[in-house]
This record gives sequence, structure tokens and C-alpha cells, in this order.
Amino acid sequence: MHRMTDNKDLEAENHPLKNEGRKSQENLKNQLKNEDHLKSKPLQSRLSRCRAVAFFLSLFICLSVVFVVSFLIPCPASLQMWRIDYNAAVIYDFLTMEDINRDRIQDVLFLYKNTNSSNNFTRSCAGEGFSTPCAFVAAVSGANGEILWERPVAQDVALVECAVLQPSNNEASSTCIFVGRPGSLIAVDLFTGNTLWSHPSNLSENTSVLSPLLQVPDVDGDAVPDLLLLTQEGKKVSGDIYSLNTGHQIGHRGALDVNGDHGALLHITWTGAHYILLPCVSFLCGCSVKGLYEKVTGRDGPFTNDPLWENMLNTSEHRRLLHSSGEVRHLMNVRGNTGQDVLLVTSEACVLLDGQELTPRWTVSGARILRKPILGHYKPDTLAVVIENGTGIDRQMLFLDLSTGAVLWSQALPSFPGAPPSVSLLTTDHRSAFFFWGLHELIGTSVMEPRDAQHSLYMFHPTLPSILLELANVSANVVAFDVVLFEPNRHAAYVLLTGPASSHEPGLVSVAKHKVQDLVPGSRVVRLGEGGSESDRAIKDRFSRLRYLSAA
Repeated sequence: MHRMTDNKDLEAENHPLKNEGRKSQENLKNQLKNEDHLKSKPLQSRLSRCRAVAFFLSLFICLSVVFVVSFLIPCPASLQMWRIDYNAAVIYDFLTMEDINRDRIQDVLFLYKNTNSSNNFTRSCAGEGFSTPCAFVAAVSGANGEILWERPVAQDVALVECAVLQPSNNEASSTCIFVGRPGSLIAVDLFTGNTLWSHPSNLSENTSVLSPLLQVPDVDGDAVPDLLLLTQEGKKVSGDIYSLNTGHQIGHRGALDVNGDHGALLHITWTGAHYILLPCVSFLCGCSVKGLYEKVTGRDGPFTNDPLWENMLNTSEHRRLLHSSGEVRHLMNVRGNTGQDVLLVTSEACVLLDGQELTPRWTVSGARILRKPILGHYKPDTLAVVIENGTGIDRQMLFLDLSTGAVLWSQALPSFPGAPPSVSLLTTDHRSAFFFWGLHELIGTSVMEPRDAQHSLYMFHPTLPSILLELANVSANVVAFDVVLFEPNRHAAYVLLTGPASSHEPGLVSVAKHKVQDLVPGSRVVRLGEGGSESDRAIKDRFSRLRYLSAA
């Protein structure tokens, strides 16, 4: 190794220029490397700046798109208020809600009778084989009041039932069944307004159609519930069973052997047997669905009898199950500890019956109830029965604990003839908000004629038991009314149908939606008794902060 070094030194001494050239080459290489490194630094810096600019530009574009989608092109939302009018028409007491155009906002379905439909549609009475005027069904967007579809369905409508049909393709299709006068039966798809099926019925001119149209378990093996139509001719009540899927009659008409009336109820006993309950003046009458099915078809069906109920029916005349104090006016199924119980409303009392043995759980006597009660929650997660005791200026609202019959709240609230039923809506505190119709002035109404007073919509919540909130005043004839959540777990709105009081005198028919929260600031606070120490503004703020829950 030492020798090699000596040789290099000797070579350098013998060839000095050659050595300098080698050094120069090495220096040149190092200089080029340094220059390349110095040149790469600005290039990398410029690339970094470009990447940053590209990133922030992309971020800006993304945020702009989000802004446009969220604000400039919002998801469908309900307008605060809309209204549509029909001239020279009459309105039916029918109103139901469903998401018809599938925008996750509830839409409105109603019936009216007119010569022609609105200007947006050309389907006429004559085009469907009816004389004018005829009955139209209309589907209206809950979001903005736009008419989604409308069409004639009958010369006149005797009964409507909207139900959910499960076709073979497992896609839920909502259907409404219209029983027409003269005898016709038509099923309409709510999503399209198209006819699913249509059949003439064998109802004579002397036959009355009893409400409601009942749904019974599937009897024709198509996995779809079927329909039971009750009719009355003289004092004789009969039943016809129709396929909900096709509209074809199953078997023939069968007599129920009862002298019943409107307000039938399909009741399931605690053993799982199906029975039809009917008001029979001062008696509660009954008939097993199994017996009726065997009578109209002549064969066994998918139903059972309850031995206890059969014993009660066989030991009484005219299929009577129970004698009541006063005329039976309303029947309701309510949730019991084991199964369905029956709420029986007579002209003199309100009685909760055990759903199996039909023995009274509690009785509130001395009541004069002409309207079907509603259910709601006065206490959290505890059902209450709301009854309207008396009529006109003598009406009193009574809240009864469903389990005991104890009076939870009562208030005189003068009403007017033909006022719509009250409505309840569940709130997030697991109570309910209640909506009642009454007269505009609650004080001094005993000296007023109800027909001369304005009709007012009142709101009540159990957390403010000494307060009513007067939301709106209406001078037109109120035909139908409901309060619903147009969007799940959002703000409540009410839908109001107004029109002529007589079906023989056409006039202005209106369908309107109003958002409840928007009516609260301009409402009137009505203090009951002392009314508490809170200011009107504080009370309205509490009502404005109410939030609602969709029905389970």
C-alpha cells in the first residue's frame, strides 16, 4: 500500500498537468452536482406551492358544491302554508295522509264532488262513465300544495278505506278502496292514481252501507288481508267478503243475525279469535268471523272461535253479548295488559270492558258523549281517553286515565254544531299536544248563538294545565281536520278542509295547510282560572319549543 502511494506521487511529479486535469474534472463534477441541487430547490418549492394551490382550489370547489346543494338546491321541505280552492263543489268528510310521491313528506288525500277536476288534469266524469257532477279523489303534495293526481272514482262515495297492500313482488303499494253509489267497488293505487281493480257490487237501492269497511285476515291464500263490507236492509245486517288483491267477492252475502248499526268493530279475543262487534241500540251484539266465513263460503276457514264468547252468544237472543245503560254509540279497541280491551261509549256512560270476559274495568257515569273519544298521553307514556261530554255551549272536555278511569283534567269548552273531532300528537317528552275546536270567546258564550260566533282552534299541553292557546279563527264551515307531522320528527302542521254545509248546495271548497309553530307567535293565550304567573310571551315560547314524535 505504501508503494502504491509512492507511485502516485511519482506520477504526479512526472506529469503535473495530468494531475491538475484530474482535479479539475473532480471539481467540475462537484460544481455540477451543487448547481443541480441548487436548481432542484426552487423547482421543488414551486411544485409544493402548486400542490398547495391545487389542494385549496379543490377544497374551495368542494365547499362551493356543498353550499349549492345545501342552500341553493335544498332537499324537499314543507312550505309554511299553502291552500287550494275549488269553486262550485262540495266536500266529503274524508281526509288521510301518506307519502304519495315518496319525497319523505306526507301528502294529503281528500274527496270532493264537482263537474270537472282542476285545470291541471283532464279526466272528467263523462270520461269515466259517470254523469256530472261526480266524486273526485285528489292527491296533493304536502310540501307545496301541488296536485299530484286526481281522478273520478264514483258517482257518489258511500265509504272509503285506505289500507296497505303487499303485492307478490314484495314492494309495498298503498291502496284506497272506494264503495260507490250506486253499487260499485274500486281500488286505486295511491302512488299513481291508477285503477288496480273495479267491480260493480250487488247492492240494491234500499241497502245502506255500514261503516267502517273492515279488514279481516287473508282468506283466499294470497297473503293479503281481505275486506268485510257490512250492509243493512231494513233491520237485517249482512256481510260480504271481498279479496283486497283482486276485488272479487268470496262466497256470497251472509246474514249476521243481528239488528246492528254503524260503528262496527273487529275485535280479537285474548285467545286469538276474531269477532265483529256492533251497536244494537242498548245492547252490544257480536258475530264470529269464523261463523260468517263458513256461512258465505260453505267451507272451513283460517279462523277459530272463542268458547267463552260462543257460550255468551248461544245463551242470548239476537247475538247479544252485553246490555248497556243507554244507547251504544261508539266502540274502540284499546291496548290492555294481555290483549285488546274494548272502550264502550253509550249515551249515558263511558265504560272500559275487559277484552276477554267483557266485564267493566271502570265506568264513568252521567256522561253525554256523542262523539268518538280520542287517545293521547296526559302523563308521560300513560294513555288517557279524551271525551267530549255534552254538546254546544254545554260541552266539557274530560281527560280520563285509561287504566283507572280517574279524571285527569276537565275544562268547559263551548263548541259549535258539526265541529271536527279533537286530535292528539305525541311530543318528545312522551306526553301529547291536544287540539280542540271551540267558540272564539270562552267567557260569556252562554248568551251567544253558536252560529254567530267564530270557530277557533285551541292547543293544549299537559305541562300547562291552566292554559289554552287559541291558534286560529275560522268563519267557514269546517268539514274535516287533522294535525300531522309532514316530515318525521319535525314540526307539526294542520290540514283543514272547509266547504258548503249542504251537499245539495255547491260552493267554495278549500284545502289548506298551516304550520303550527308559525301560528304560535300570533296566537291568543287563554288563561283558565288563575292561569299562573308566566307572561304571554313566556307561554308562547314554551309552546314554540315543543317538538313532536312520529307515531310508532
